[in-house]
Amino acid sequence: MAFEVKMPQLGLTMEEGTVTRWVKQEGDAVKAGEVILEITTDKLTSEVESEHDGILLKIVAQEGEDIPVKGLLAYIGEAGEQVGGVAAPATAAAPAEAAPVEVVPVFAAAPAVAPVSGGRVRISPLARKTAVKLGVDYSGIKGTGPMGRIVQRDILAAAETVKAAPVAAAAPAAPKPAAQTAGSVELMDGDEVVKLSGMRKVVAERMTKSAQEIPVVTQNVKIDVTDLMAFRKKVNNELGVKYSLNDYILKATAKALRNNRHILVSIDGDKIIKRAHVNIGMAVALDDGLIVPVLKDADKMGLDEISRTAKDLAERARTNKLGMDEYKGSTFSISNLGMFGVETFDPIINQPDSGILGVCAVQDELVMDEEGNISKRQFMRISFTFDHRLIDGATAAKFELAIRELLENPMQILL
Repeated sequence: MAFEVKMPQLGLTMEEGTVTRWVKQEGDAVKAGEVILEITTDKLTSEVESEHDGILLKIVAQEGEDIPVKGLLAYIGEAGEQVGGVAAPATAAAPAEAAPVEVVPVFAAAPAVAPVSGGRVRISPLARKTAVKLGVDYSGIKGTGPMGRIVQRDILAAAETVKAAPVAAAAPAAPKPAAQTAGSVELMDGDEVVKLSGMRKVVAERMTKSAQEIPVVTQNVKIDVTDLMAFRKKVNNELGVKYSLNDYILKATAKALRNNRHILVSIDGDKIIKRAHVNIGMAVALDDGLIVPVLKDADKMGLDEISRTAKDLAERARTNKLGMDEYKGSTFSISNLGMFGVETFDPIINQPDSGILGVCAVQDELVMDEEGNISKRQFMRISFTFDHRLIDGATAAKFELAIRELLENPMQILL
């Protein structure tokens, strides 16, 4: 009896996953515990292992397809076994052409897309590419894939139907096709339409949700970090360590949060949740989005532990080696764009946190003291975006001033 391979639920909030890559192909022998494909969930790429020994009889979900949790991915069984009404290969077959990331070139004669739901047709990347290649108008095709999605077999069947139809008398030349659109955006020659999927899709959804639901205020504070920069350099030289400016910012923020716990709140309907832990999420930029690994109980860590933990989390985030629990549970977030020379920005809150701290670049400025002497100092701005339903402006200002006090007196950070 053939076994179904289904999209696993890797988290309580996971609703769907994207098939990233099939490690095994139709006809390949697989063993229980062997990786057969990779999927992308809301933040991570995960491996899916086979639960049974047998032959990968049929791949149902193509690379690039979004499949709901418990949706069918493939069949595993005995060689030659019938699945889905089709005889499965008895031996290893040549790998099917891999579906690329959904990049749809714009062709002048490409068929127009008929809106189905929300202004778009549910079609897999491979099916769309095949339709463009064969010149098949898929606007009226009824999909046989998951949730009515049009898959490649539907396009191939439509192409065969057109091929078998009798040739009609020559028709007058068709008028020049209207400009092709992607949703509400008119496309120009050379444009490409890339599917919003995987991590970028999740980032877009969460940022939109946050911006629409939360009444936010952003307050900016200028900090003199001249002494901090000198202190950091001295510590690194004398102790032979490599503490970064970000390490000191994380430590100072954790200490300020511990002493200003009214910042550590979340809202749930008509309830306010007072957070017990100082769990700082730090935004890490990736090629296709961003991820926010979390330093748990950061206020209980020394500078050395914060430095080691932050570097380890960031490195494993970039190499896709984070565990699912390592990017969950934040109660506050920090986004540092200082290394890119950003002078000021308004970060968006990472729900369900009530605030996020934006860290900007260190800049040299000339300052005149009370006696008229001019000297060069180093300044850095921080931008605190907060949920005004939970935090008032004065409360936010006190928190920012607490961070400033620590960063302008670096020895206090370590005490």
